[in-house]
Amino acid sequence: MAAVVAAGALAGFAKPKNNVVDEVAWIVGDEAIFRSDIEEMYLQMRSDGEIISGDPYCVIPERMAVEKLYLHQAKIDTIEPPEGQVQQQVDKRINFFVANLGSKEKVEEYFRKPLPMLRQQLVEIMRNNYIVEQVKSNLTKDVKATPNEVRKFFDALPPDSIPYVPMQVETQIISLNPQVPRQEIEDVKARLRDIADKVNRGEADFATQAILYSEDASSMQGGELGFAGRADYVPEFANVAFNLNDPKKVSRIVETEFGYHIIQLIEKRGDQINVRHILLRPHVSQKDLDNAVVRLDSVRKEIVAGSFSFDTAARLISQDKDTRNNSGIMINQNTGTSRFEMQDLPPEVARRIETMQPGDLSEAFVMKDARKNRDIAAVVRLTNRIPGHRANLSDDYNMIKEMYEEHERNRIVKEWLENKIKDTYVRIEDGWGGCDFTYSGWIK
Repeated sequence: MAAVVAAGALAGFAKPKNNVVDEVAWIVGDEAIFRSDIEEMYLQMRSDGEIISGDPYCVIPERMAVEKLYLHQAKIDTIEPPEGQVQQQVDKRINFFVANLGSKEKVEEYFRKPLPMLRQQLVEIMRNNYIVEQVKSNLTKDVKATPNEVRKFFDALPPDSIPYVPMQVETQIISLNPQVPRQEIEDVKARLRDIADKVNRGEADFATQAILYSEDASSMQGGELGFAGRADYVPEFANVAFNLNDPKKVSRIVETEFGYHIIQLIEKRGDQINVRHILLRPHVSQKDLDNAVVRLDSVRKEIVAGSFSFDTAARLISQDKDTRNNSGIMINQNTGTSRFEMQDLPPEVARRIETMQPGDLSEAFVMKDARKNRDIAAVVRLTNRIPGHRANLSDDYNMIKEMYEEHERNRIVKEWLENKIKDTYVRIEDGWGGCDFTYSGWIK
């Protein structure tokens, strides 16, 4: 999501076509869409960094009219969004605004409304977004492609519509996580205890300490995580956070797979909480990293000598739980497959395999475990290199299958919407109808 650019944003905001603030623009069924609604949506889209293709005064009211058709269908289908999930999304959005604009006061100034009113508006937006997606899902839930349908779809594609697939690779990895020295762990705990004591005595502010010392991405928000449910946190964190009752007190030290935390309650709301936390991570010593690299280099020599295979070594030696039981095969979290474009690989891995040939093993090296933000030792094997090419059924069946299913979903939704438009009373006021709309039938 693009950052909100506060300076000059309001000055650059599109000016209304006239001075009537609550002029009726469209009527869909028995509901009106007002100019003020359209201006509000425009500001929201700008704050999200969303690019509007076309005249905003055409795109936005049509989008709002389509949403009303979905919401009407949701009433028929009795779709209700999960309130906990809605609140969580709202909190993330507000935290994003605060982080990019600098303060809650600047957020209120930018949106020209108090924060509680903005929150209420965002709740409605998030609820509606969920409902719309659920209606679409219900309409397209039976879309399942057969190989014959995928083949016909691909054969009918114009040559210039067949996507180009960049060069991809498949890799395996063996990694070792050196043990953190006990003294390093004790030092981290001592620092957290010192911070907690100062906050509990009123000598320091938790949010300020988080900004100064926390190693979590939330540090810039004073460690605030926003409203979330128990399932949104790892169990060790959730067990402590959900038992907090006094916002003035700091929790005991909590150990998770990410490091060591202290937590402060901000607010409880039903089965959701909003907390701040400070995360410190014990760091591996250079000596232990060097020893892990030496060990992996020995393993590499044994594999090259044929003493055992890379697959066997990965299963017996690797400490990466995501790949250990998969013979070390790395899985692309974006696609769920074993294929990676180079930019999707960890940068240290990409640098090693750039000049390797299939079957080659890298020397052992140190890389960053992005999930836990800690250094580990690794050795990688390039399994396969697929040159860049125009998509074809033999190499890229899953991608073409997804293209076909997406095409079918879009077709079903478009047909449903245009039938719905045909059966719904719609009136577009003068000055709002001279548009090239996405869907036909608006102008009766």
